[in-house]
Amino acid sequence: MSPPGHDRGEARRRTGQAAGLSALLLLVGIAPVAGDIGSCGQPPEELDPHKFFSFKAQWDCARCAECGLGTRACDAACSFTTAPEFPSGCYPLVHDGEVCLHRLMEASCDEYRGYVADEGASTPTECNFCPLDEAP
Repeated sequence: MSPPGHDRGEARRRTGQAAGLSALLLLVGIAPVAGDIGSCGQPPEELDPHKFFSFKAQWDCARCAECGLGTRACDAACSFTTAPEFPSGCYPLVHDGEVCLHRLMEASCDEYRGYVADEGASTPTECNFCPLDEAP
């Protein structure tokens, strides 16, 4: 059973995380741009893999610590140094990155355990920017 006030503390922590994520999204440029919301016909902006993967690693590392997870993916996130590129032919938009990060922010520890598992890790559909073509 949770100690009294635990649910309120959890809600405050989540609110603080949401505020921090929002601020960081604005700082690293992952917020929607005018083209993403249909303003003046401007083209949508491609997601910068370096900014996205750097922020995602920070978030993954924090969630691994918070949830007590110690997998290879957690270790890699916490010692992140170089961002990968998106696969050839894959061009996610800034909005795609924002949606993915919001999904990760809302994930429970049980869900995160699945995302960073050493064997059979899953990926939220919101973060699967370039699914492999299953056709031969």
